[in-house]
Amino acid sequence: MWIKRAEEIRASEITPKEIYLNRRKFMTAMVGAGTAAIAGAMLPAFKNSGMAAYAGTKLSFTKSDLSTQGENLTPYKDVTTYNNFYEFGTDKDDPSRNATRFRTSPWQVSIEGLVEKPRKYEVAEILKMHPSLEERIYRMRCVEGWSMVIPWIGIPLSSVIKSVSPTSKAKFVAFETLNDPSQMPEQRGSVLQWPYVEGLRMDEAMHPLTILAVGLYGETLPNQDGAPVRLVVPWKYGFKGIKSIVKIKFVEKQPPTTWNIMAPQEYGFYSNVNPQVDHPRWSQAKERRIGEFSKRPTLMFNGYGDQVAGLYAGMDLRRFF
Repeated sequence: MWIKRAEEIRASEITPKEIYLNRRKFMTAMVGAGTAAIAGAMLPAFKNSGMAAYAGTKLSFTKSDLSTQGENLTPYKDVTTYNNFYEFGTDKDDPSRNATRFRTSPWQVSIEGLVEKPRKYEVAEILKMHPSLEERIYRMRCVEGWSMVIPWIGIPLSSVIKSVSPTSKAKFVAFETLNDPSQMPEQRGSVLQWPYVEGLRMDEAMHPLTILAVGLYGETLPNQDGAPVRLVVPWKYGFKGIKSIVKIKFVEKQPPTTWNIMAPQEYGFYSNVNPQVDHPRWSQAKERRIGEFSKRPTLMFNGYGDQVAGLYAGMDLRRFF
């Protein structure tokens, strides 16, 4: 296995976004009434034949009370051009350039393992497991020290879990990304072990904040952001948000996860945002919000401690990082 040394980390992986691409700051007028007006004009996104094959399709959704309040949204252009998606390249702007022809329809997700109702589902079928799509505004924190605020659109993962009736032996949920080197050029190499895999403990997966996202900013996900369906867990570091999911498997034992396989001394299974546990090569105590110059203190559990700290009561969070 090959792990990047510190001197091999590309500048774009650590350079502040406002310097790297010199993007303008977000117009706060997009928040509130303006966003509500746009939402009212949304068209249905999913036809009988399944999910639309391209980003930019408008979505109908309701606004969730679980959204983070009082935050300015990160501009759409930054959210869609500053990405970690190693299947399409390791520089932050690689995915937006290299994923343009990625085919996301037709698309099936296999739900299997320790469940009573295993089968393959079209994305549109998965979305029907919840009454409606919801917009969730979440803070998102990357391990490298940068962060965003993104208006995700999706459904609670718990709705999917309940619909397939896991057995009593199911303690964890494992996820797997598409493995298709013909479409994902970096999968021809060994920068990571492919396919990309992730996992959650069952109570983490069932938590109301955990969602399967199919859109952002009122539209279907762009390819570079994980189309057509991805995981979003806002109290964990961003690499926990596995993209372009093709398999969800319920298992009894803790599943392997890609970054823990590649560098277990740097990336734990839980991957909770914890400013008290430094990455071996940098501090996690502060972060830089995309579009801001100054750093801000990193919040425990990314600021979602009131909702999720109870999941880890009694655990040594320096050991289980």
